[in-house]
Amino acid sequence: MANSPEPSRKRQRTDRRQQQQAQTSASAMVTRSRSRSAAQIASRQSLGTTNDSDDSSEVSQKGVVLTSKLLCELRSEKDVIAKLIEAFLEPCTLARSFPQKDALRALDCPVDAADVRSAYTFLAKKSKRVRDELRRLTIDAINTLNSEPCDEHDSQMNAVLIMLLNPKITEYTHDDDTPVFPELCSAILNQPPSQRSTLMQYFAASDAVPSSNSTPAYPALLNVRPSIDEQLLVSDGERESFERYLNIFQKYVTQEMVKAAQRIVPPASAGSEPATQKVSLHTLGGCSLVVVAQCMALINSYNNTHKVVPYTAFYNDAVNEHADIKEDVPRFRMPDGISFCSYPFLLSPTTKSEIIRIESVILMRTELQDSFFRAMFSGVTCPYLVLEVRRDNLVRDTLYQLDLKFSQDLRKQLKVRFVGEEGVDEGGVQKEFFQLIVRDVFSPKYGIFKASENTHFYWFRPQLKPAKDSLEEIRLTGQLIGLAVYNAVILDIHLPPAMYKKLLGVSVTREDLREVDPELYHGLMQLLNLTTEELEFLERTFEIEYEDLGELRTHELIPGGAHTLLTIHNRDLFIDKYVDFVFNTGCEKQFSEFKSGFDRICGSSYVRHMRPQELELLVCGCSDLDFNALERSTIYDGGYSKETTVIQYFWRVVGEFTDELKRKLLFFATSSDRVPIGGLSKLHFVIAKNGGDSDRLPTSHTCFNVLLLPEYSSLEKLRERLLTAIHNSEGFGMI
Repeated sequence: MANSPEPSRKRQRTDRRQQQQAQTSASAMVTRSRSRSAAQIASRQSLGTTNDSDDSSEVSQKGVVLTSKLLCELRSEKDVIAKLIEAFLEPCTLARSFPQKDALRALDCPVDAADVRSAYTFLAKKSKRVRDELRRLTIDAINTLNSEPCDEHDSQMNAVLIMLLNPKITEYTHDDDTPVFPELCSAILNQPPSQRSTLMQYFAASDAVPSSNSTPAYPALLNVRPSIDEQLLVSDGERESFERYLNIFQKYVTQEMVKAAQRIVPPASAGSEPATQKVSLHTLGGCSLVVVAQCMALINSYNNTHKVVPYTAFYNDAVNEHADIKEDVPRFRMPDGISFCSYPFLLSPTTKSEIIRIESVILMRTELQDSFFRAMFSGVTCPYLVLEVRRDNLVRDTLYQLDLKFSQDLRKQLKVRFVGEEGVDEGGVQKEFFQLIVRDVFSPKYGIFKASENTHFYWFRPQLKPAKDSLEEIRLTGQLIGLAVYNAVILDIHLPPAMYKKLLGVSVTREDLREVDPELYHGLMQLLNLTTEELEFLERTFEIEYEDLGELRTHELIPGGAHTLLTIHNRDLFIDKYVDFVFNTGCEKQFSEFKSGFDRICGSSYVRHMRPQELELLVCGCSDLDFNALERSTIYDGGYSKETTVIQYFWRVVGEFTDELKRKLLFFATSSDRVPIGGLSKLHFVIAKNGGDSDRLPTSHTCFNVLLLPEYSSLEKLRERLLTAIHNSEGFGMI
């Protein structure tokens, strides 16, 4: 065989075949020819027939080697092993097993997956000898696939599919305990692109009986409003089949991560308890896991195009729980670094936000060190990005100061000081700064954005020639969002999914218009239902009107659009051009400035590896106000505990709050009413004792998310004092 890279492994395989053939009778001996072999005759004899013209020989006549029915009818384990040897001798032989009998379903996948699973269930009940033989034969078949890749026209992906369906495939190891599954993944990666694409199609082939009533499934989207273009495009049966194969790869990644994480770290001192270590892909001996992750990347790429399962199905809980992100992030930036960060589809939004936070900390530390070195040779240099602003002139003060900063200055840690106030910014002042300036930038007085009356999402006002001042304010808005992401501040802004798509270079669709202008969207969709006569009656052309700062203007969607009538033949073009005007042409300069400001801060960060929905979570946080989760994760200090009477009063009062009051409480205690990615359980919230019973109001250290609560004597007093505090929570002073 040409191109066999491992002669020793090939010799081992040959020796093993000779041993297997010596152990079985002459009736089990097989040849590499596709003609009728002695083993095929023996298998028919074990079924009680030797007549070549008998109906039971139909399978053999068609070249089929193995089915679950044939296995179940074999009389002895010796015959079962002989049949397995015959089937697994070569991948091309295995590929002819378990044929799909339904002609229509065979067009999607020639392998009967249900029959394969039945066969493995049958074999799992057999003796250890049979199970060990199956393992050895599977390993041999995988070795053959790796040493002799099939060409564009081969059908050996059938063999791969059959081996993937083995429930023990992720657990198989060589005699030296080296896992086998990565070798199967390597065999997949070594196949030509057309074969890999064929395998992905097999994954999505439903095992269930097709039903005319089956409806597409929809993903659960992590507390982000559902986007219509994210709906799945397949039936429930196809989704379940695809998930079943995806979960095989997930299972292997999970078991390897858990194994590594359960290794005991040597105790620091006598008597200390063993700890569970974090796992870096590099220290994991990453090559085998990398091959599996690369296979999953193929599956993810196919899913991105065909939308078979929710993208959240690729998140791996074990990776997100045990991955050592602090070590993986620096390696990700190395040319040949091995890191979980290279496989973002495995990582949850919470993990990705942690990656971005670590990136920011590394850059801030670098800039801090550089500032000290520059100060030694060039004079005094501020190690922080300091903004001194007035509350009544936030936008102009911020715009002026940011324009004076160099790019490296923007990578320093942000410090905000409100003129005339004593508050020291350890995180809380900047959170309030962002809340206030975002509120100003999106207010009608600047006229930059227009809010939908129905959805309350902001989009650019259409302007083909916007003013210079307007473009500067738009660039500032992009910088503010970038600074908020860089400094891990969650914002209360309402931008449509289209904005996050465009920031990440994802194409917008017609459905995105529904969030920006629902009335226009429904009007355009109605055009698709009109008859030729109704369209002629409208006398609509490819020229549209829009309002620019109170002045009515016109725009041709295509050259000569004012003289091109809308017809049944060009209405799709009209809709697409109108959508393009809303999202691209009509706001090209505005979005360019907005993106320029955002990219000035986040252009080279891990943000580029996020999905639009994940970026929205990073910017805006979750929408779930689960105060039960906050109560369970709250830390108590100064003598308080969850059993303290005033603490029980506190949670009883808070439980009666409306969502609006709950947000005000969050703002009072943390300077932000937004919920972090992962929910309120991820918020480091502390309630500390602030003296005994008194008439003082509760106070807070917003920089550290600490609520200072006096030990009030009654529930009513606590309610009155707390409500007074949260209704008057703007401004900073020294405590």
